[in-house]
Amino acid sequence: MEVALKAMDALKNIRETRLSALRSPTEFFDYTRVSKPESFNVATQRITYNTRYFSGNYVIIIAMLSVYAVITNPLLLISVGFLVGGFMAINKWAPDPMQVGEHTITQKHLYTGLFVIGIPMLFVASPFATAFWILGASGVLILGHAALLEPGIESEYASVEGAV
Repeated sequence: MEVALKAMDALKNIRETRLSALRSPTEFFDYTRVSKPESFNVATQRITYNTRYFSGNYVIIIAMLSVYAVITNPLLLISVGFLVGGFMAINKWAPDPMQVGEHTITQKHLYTGLFVIGIPMLFVASPFATAFWILGASGVLILGHAALLEPGIESEYASVEGAV
């Protein structure tokens, strides 16, 4: 219960900070502002401005790529579900030691069995390759979008407001 409350607070915090800066799709996909940067310095300035300005949209892109990566890797989905579900089941239904024949089974034994099966299963599902794919795909999409999209008129006023 306490973990669920912490997760809800974290989601609320993300919604308030990152997703409050969500820009409209017409502004995010404004193809009239797309152009090749003249130099590396211009590209760097665009990336710096656009990553701050479109941070909410970029979080959505990373989340969508993550969901896609997990859905298209069923073994990863099964192994994570097995580990999380096993952990929750052990906490809920086996808090006290159980007597099975002459053997006493404790939570420690159950967790050991869960990890002996779940960790190799997770290793075979290649979570690191999935994480690096998400990192690479989101990096290419975000940096490409940020470098190619010219900052809007509001970027000129942002530097004036910062100086005041």
